[in-house]
Amino acid sequence: MVNRKSSKKTQYRSTTVKKKKNNKAKRKDTRMRRNHSKARKIKLFIFGLIFICSLAVLGFSIYKMVTWYSDNNKIDKLSDEINAEDYIESDKDRVNYKVEQINPPDAQLRDSDYYKYMKMDMLSINFKDLIKKNSETVGWIKVNGTNINYPVVKHSDNKYYLTHAFDKSENTAGWIFMDYRNSSTNLSKNTIIYGHSRLTGTMFGTLKKTMNESWYKNTSNHIVHLSTPTENTMWQVFSIYTIKKEGYYIKTKFTSTSDFKKFVKTIKDRSTVKFNAQVDENDKILTLSTCKGNNDERFVVHAKLIKREIRN
Repeated sequence: MVNRKSSKKTQYRSTTVKKKKNNKAKRKDTRMRRNHSKARKIKLFIFGLIFICSLAVLGFSIYKMVTWYSDNNKIDKLSDEINAEDYIESDKDRVNYKVEQINPPDAQLRDSDYYKYMKMDMLSINFKDLIKKNSETVGWIKVNGTNINYPVVKHSDNKYYLTHAFDKSENTAGWIFMDYRNSSTNLSKNTIIYGHSRLTGTMFGTLKKTMNESWYKNTSNHIVHLSTPTENTMWQVFSIYTIKKEGYYIKTKFTSTSDFKKFVKTIKDRSTVKFNAQVDENDKILTLSTCKGNNDERFVVHAKLIKREIRN
């Protein structure tokens, strides 16, 4: 005979166990769904964040490209306007200028290129109107065999003209400028001129042409002209190289003659091209510096003063 009470208890226990299992399964399922929902939300958040960041990067890139093209157009227009005006002085204007050869080679080491350069015309600029356009104008530079043919400016620091054009408008192309530590009226033992290396070839964008065999094998290219309000000068290139960003080659002051002599030897030995130029401690150096590849590298050209024309 079946014990009904015992059977009911067993049935109740079985039902209770089933309910507990079902509840446990439901709770587990709920937790899984919640975790899945949470994970899905996290994924959507991450994807959304990536999408927003991508849009931001794309927008910034477009902005930089538009700015780059706009600044290049402004620089091209400004350069064309400057070159359209004739600032070059005639021989008649320079009739009373005093010409000097600077540190010519010894008679036993006569550098034929040096004396060939002595016959070349000097670059002489009338600065009156240029200074009216920009009172910080200190010179005009022209590098043979390149597109470099610009007024040179100088500010109270070496940052301003990295982001400002000749007319002082903000421009990422910047302008050609002299180191603020140098004097344009009394040239230092090492005068430094900087400029951005623009892909369009503006500013110092064609300075790297000096690395081309077609450039350095033509000795007529080895000349840099620098005209200032006090004198016109001619410089002979003797060293070109690429180097990591440093402060040594842009020194403007030297503690002694031997210090400068060591400096001259160092920068000459760095050259990737062997030039036919005698350089010693009696020379004055012109250094042209621009970025190469990225902001960690510099492309450098050094030249020595060989001729000057003193204005009245």
